[in-house]
Amino acid sequence: MSDILLRADADGITTLTLNDPGTLNSLSDAMLAALRDQLSDISEGSSRVVVLRAAGRAFCAGHNLREMQDMRQHEDGGAAAFGDLFDRCSAVMAAIQTLPQPVIARVHGLATAAGCQLVATCDMAIASQDAEFGVNGVDIGLFCSTPMVALTRNVGRKRAFEMLSTGAFLTAPEAVAAGLINRAVPQSALDDAVAAIARKVAEKLSTAVRIGKGVFHAQAELPVEAAYHLTRDAMVANLADDDTAEGIQAFLEKRAPRWTQ
Repeated sequence: MSDILLRADADGITTLTLNDPGTLNSLSDAMLAALRDQLSDISEGSSRVVVLRAAGRAFCAGHNLREMQDMRQHEDGGAAAFGDLFDRCSAVMAAIQTLPQPVIARVHGLATAAGCQLVATCDMAIASQDAEFGVNGVDIGLFCSTPMVALTRNVGRKRAFEMLSTGAFLTAPEAVAAGLINRAVPQSALDDAVAAIARKVAEKLSTAVRIGKGVFHAQAELPVEAAYHLTRDAMVANLADDDTAEGIQAFLEKRAPRWTQ
């Protein structure tokens, strides 16, 4: 694995660290490739939860603008290269949502443009109180159209459009109120807050959480009747698991469950 993305595994928790502070952890070609490879590997492994964090003074500044400018040198003015870039970025975002394990973003500093998209894509997000969130590509003449897909699935439409069209940033408390992140804590408490929620998820029955995450995202895009049909099937599959039967029996007997997974 490249040093641009670091990985650590302990107690069922996989931690991925964006490690390109010189570019504010931009989603460069190398970073997208490293994320793609690691997410693929994690999806096949036994990790129960993933924490996505970053080195340096910012979480992620979005796409690498220097690389994007270089793409303009192609004969078509970069159109094919730009399309490929956004396809690869969208694939990484999709991989986060289809990953069986929940993904928690640990955010500090700036999360801008596709970096804000990354936060919005994660299943949960905990930020330091001084973090800021924006989709401010409009400031340089580039409307953040792909980042708005994840943004508008977290934040109300009018608030989202204001951010997209004015370049305005949300403070961490505003991001909590808007639904973009779960909570904001002092920088000194950030690691403990993330670890606490990661451990809590890791303690749950992995089969149940994996089933639940999959249908959580799928049902949100469906009409109500179809959503109930999908989630009904998920509940049936969940109940068929022997560990779920053990969990129910343990509750009835007022004891801790003895799960095999």
